[in-house]
Amino acid sequence: MKQVYLDNAATTAIRPEVIERMTQVLKDSYGNASSTHSFGRSSKALLEQCRKNIASYFNVNASEIVFTSGGTEADNLALRSAVRDLGVTEIITSKIEHHAVLHTAEQLQKEYNVNLKFVDVAKCGSIDYIHLEQLLASSKKAVVSLMHINNEVGNILDIERVAQLCKTYNALFHTDTVQSVGHYDIDLKNIPIDFLAASAHKFHGPKGVGFCFVRKESGLKPLIFGGEQERGFRAGTESIHNIVGMDEALRISYANLEADKTYVSDLKAYFLDQIKAHLPGASFNGSCDNSEKSTYTLVNVCLPIAPEKAPMLQFQLDLKGIACSKGSACQSGSNQQSHVLSAILDVEKLKQPSVRFSFSIYNTKEELDYVISVLKEFVNS
Repeated sequence: MKQVYLDNAATTAIRPEVIERMTQVLKDSYGNASSTHSFGRSSKALLEQCRKNIASYFNVNASEIVFTSGGTEADNLALRSAVRDLGVTEIITSKIEHHAVLHTAEQLQKEYNVNLKFVDVAKCGSIDYIHLEQLLASSKKAVVSLMHINNEVGNILDIERVAQLCKTYNALFHTDTVQSVGHYDIDLKNIPIDFLAASAHKFHGPKGVGFCFVRKESGLKPLIFGGEQERGFRAGTESIHNIVGMDEALRISYANLEADKTYVSDLKAYFLDQIKAHLPGASFNGSCDNSEKSTYTLVNVCLPIAPEKAPMLQFQLDLKGIACSKGSACQSGSNQQSHVLSAILDVEKLKQPSVRFSFSIYNTKEELDYVISVLKEFVNS
């Protein structure tokens, strides 16, 4: 059976070079980075070199990079400390954020009675910047948490504009950049973001590792207590091989950024054209068919399929060897409608199945042709 992987927004294949580098570290650099003997010092040197390398891609100081288990922990670290330790009494976010942010904000509301405010979202999936400014103007001590690229519909947030608004109104700005790090340049020296979350497995690195950018002298306190690793921001023995793998994946991603972006953008444009040509009645969710307003890595399409057939679509695609999703992989197994699509689509559109196809450098146009043929067969059956 043909196998086509189009769920790269959920996770990506690890680059062979990353596997090779990680394997070398697993064999040769197994010392605990907190140990003072030569084995530990060797691991510590690797750890700090990775920190410097990663910081350099974002134009920040190495001390502002805190290694975590991934984006979810980084989101929790920033938001929880903002409320618990930094005097924040209001969280301003949107209803289309990843659940790592939404559920954390809801929990903080329960624990600390913070005022949780939601900025309006247009039907195209874009944040209402005017409403955001209104919320900021009427707030006291707030943290704004808005993701750079929406993981379901691909809309791109103007993080520079939001960062400047937050600065104007003396609010903290946290952004989940899980879908953009490794795919876009982000200059944190010139964009006043306070906290940023990233995860290695979204840019062809290993799972279980990521980082949180913490602006110097922010006052952030740890989420996990124990040892003094990560300068006290995150206790626990560092996973050196995973951190090295993340560093290597990020190095390759940024070294090939423009070439990879051109290749994947061409795939997306081709796929959009084929959907329009062969699946009349299909529509695109958010702004994913607009190359200026959405990421080049994904398409979220609403298919012209009768509601009674909709539950079978993903099952049939899987039978044909096609991997895609109806939303965030973190909601897999849930029968609930995507909270992102529920916020931007009308009732009739929600009755039709929507599918997210997300691309990488390992995909081909021949694979996309196969997917179109399978979709055509299902729609017309």
